[in-house]
Amino acid sequence: MKLENIKDVNGFFEVIDSCTGRVELISPEGDRLNLKSKLCQFIAFTSLFKSQEIASLELVTENKEDATKILEFMTDKNN
Repeated sequence: MKLENIKDVNGFFEVIDSCTGRVELISPEGDRLNLKSKLCQFIAFTSLFKSQEIASLELVTENKEDATKILEFMTDKNN
């Protein structure tokens, strides 16, 4: 799933933490970071998300409920 304009980075990671399955960030180089890992969240936050707003992000979720949860967060935060 491709997400754009993530303004609330802390809230985004809170939603990721609440997911039950694996959630992976796909880097522009094709690397996969497990965002359920605090270390990977830190790496992603510091190296990929240097600004306060994330312009675009590609995620893969292990289960459908987690994808729905993330999309609901994006809908709520961008209305």
